Order: sequence, then structure tokens, then C-alpha cells
Amino acid sequence: MDVMHCHHFDANRCQSCALLRTEYEQQLADKEAHARSLLREYRDIDWLPAVASAEAGFRNKAKMVVTGTMHEPVLGILETRPGNATQTTGIDLHDCPLYNQPMQDLLTHLAAFITTAQVEPYNLATRRGELKYVLVTQSPDDEYLVRFVLRSQESVTRLRKHLPAFLAAHPQVVVFSVNLQPEHKAILEGEREIILTERETLTMRVGGIPLNLRPQSFFQTNTPIAAALYAQAREWAQRSAPTHAWDLFCGVGGFALHLAPLVEKMTGIEISADAIASARQTARDLGITNLEFDALDATAFSRTHAGSKDVDGPQLIVVNPPRRGIGQELARFLNASPAHTVIYSSCNAETLVRDLAHMPGLRPVAARVLDMFPHTSHYEVIVLLERTE
Repeated sequence: MDVMHCHHFDANRCQSCALLRTEYEQQLADKEAHARSLLREYRDIDWLPAVASAEAGFRNKAKMVVTGTMHEPVLGILETRPGNATQTTGIDLHDCPLYNQPMQDLLTHLAAFITTAQVEPYNLATRRGELKYVLVTQSPDDEYLVRFVLRSQESVTRLRKHLPAFLAAHPQVVVFSVNLQPEHKAILEGEREIILTERETLTMRVGGIPLNLRPQSFFQTNTPIAAALYAQAREWAQRSAPTHAWDLFCGVGGFALHLAPLVEKMTGIEISADAIASARQTARDLGITNLEFDALDATAFSRTHAGSKDVDGPQLIVVNPPRRGIGQELARFLNASPAHTVIYSSCNAETLVRDLAHMPGLRPVAARVLDMFPHTSHYEVIVLLERTE
């Protein structure tokens, strides 16, 4: 396992990996202790061994603020000067050790491409310039999806002109798009995406499933840990032997596609239309016919089934919400649903515990911490809930 050393952290340029000086084994033990403490009232939980991550080179996604000039662009983060929020300095993090060497090399080449295409970085103080962020996602096959977040379409023509030569020199970049975010706000991306390559999706091969990822689709930042997460859910689902299952907050369909062979009918629900298009494409590519995806809000979807006594209702429900959790309404729906098994994958154990308080009819019987985010206090915890009645 690679040991993480970071010259940016040592020089106090970036402190994002706040736990870097804590031995990794201790980080993992502390995260498991934190999860156990939060769930301590559920005394019968079978805690499976925590899943460790690689210490370096594990991150499949780079979100780079672009500063500097078109001749000397800087890809990294912003450092705000004390007492003046409008005066910022860019810190170059293209060689951040969270990324493996191929990703670091590509970020260097993208900086050169910004110069070639004459794309001026956006300046927060003057509100001039175009390029706000460079977003890069790396697949297990070492292919890449690259996105330039721009203020307007001013530089799109130049990007189209110079892109063929860049792609010829860097064929590992299989998807390249422009996202338009015109507002002067701390918003990562806008609604409109312009894809400049023939391919529209990046293939993320996880657990033997070739998941399709479109530019605005969410995917876990640590691919091996995501694979372990899906494998754990599949093991628990196989044990419960459901015939009908739901995957709420399904994203690009990771859980649903891994569990589909175990059930007669699977439904995936996700509010992002981009993610649902990706999930449907994977299902078509694999010839899966017992799985349907819908672009809906998970809580709104549950309302249409509230109080239903449908004998064909789901026996298994998987939820994988954002940090805010599933919320009181959806938790109460799960509690009243016909499901005898719920698998809750959480990136915030504190909101998980809050949600569990609204599901007294479902008892946590097994749990596992997976270290999706090394060197930070964050982690993923997956919990198996079973009906008590």
C-alpha cells in the first residue's frame, strides 16, 4: 500500500487532508470507533471489518479551480487573503498525491492546452475571463472525462479548433465537454453541457459492471471502495432473497445494476436525468430487462406509493443519499413500507442515525465502515436493516 507524503501539506499550501499526520491504521480505527459510537444504542449490530483504501493515488476525480493567466494557468485551489475575500491566490495542485501519476500528467497537459486554445482563466476580483474550473474523472481503464466550466461560449470555437490535435496526442481523453456557468457565485457547474467529442460517456468498470458516466453524473471518488460497497450490498441482498427491489438515490445505477441479477424486478430512482440516462444505457448494453430507471425525486416517488398494500411492493430497498440523509418523510415511508430489508449506504453517519430514529420498525443488524475518503474525517458506512415485526 502506497504511503501518502505531500509536499503541499508540509509547506502549508493545502490542508485539505487534515489527518495526514495521523497514521493511516489509526485513521481507520478512529472512523470505525466514531461510527460505532453513533450507533451504540443498537447493541446487536454485527460490525464487519472496516475496508481500507490505498493511502495515495486513490482519487478518481479532480476538481481544479483555474487561476493565473492563459499563458500561465494554475490548476488547484484558491487561497483567500486574510481580511479580503475578493483577493485570492491560486495554489497549483496538479501534482497532488491523491491522484496517480497518469492523472497528474494529464493535468499538466491540460494546463498547456488552456494556453494553446487561449482560454483566459476567470478572475474573481475583476469578474473577467472565462475558465472557472477543470473537472477530470479517471476510469479504471485509465480513460478520462474532461470538463471545462466556462462563464460563456466565447472560447468554445477555439476549443473546437484545437481539440482534435489535443485528443490525438492524448487519446486516453475519450469525453471532453464544456459546462456553462455564467453566474458570479460559488456554484461548481451550470445546467447546460456542450459535449465536444463523439463519445458522451466514460466507462467505469466496477465489479464486472461497465457503468456509463455522463458529464453531469455523480460517481464515488474512490473506485475500489465503491466496488467494495456494491459487493457488500450484493452479499446482503442475496441473503435476503427478494423478488422486487428499489434503489433510491441510484445515481448511475451502481447498486441497482449489481443487484438486478438477484431479483425479478428492480427499480432505480434518481433526480438527475443525466445519471438516469447513463444507468439506462448500461442496462441496455448489458441486455438487462428486469430493471427500470426513472428520473424522479426519491421522496416524491415514495409519496406515490405511501399507504399502498401492493403485494408486489419491494421486499428490499437500497438508499444511498447525499450527506443530508434521506429525511424524516422518506424514513417514515421506509418504516411503513412492505420492505423486510433496507440497505442504507451513508457518507454521513450523523444523519444516518437521525434517519434511523424515524424507522423503529427496522433494526440495524450489520454494518461496515469503508474508507472512501482517506486523510479526512469522512467515511462511508453501510448498514443492513431488517424488519422487527
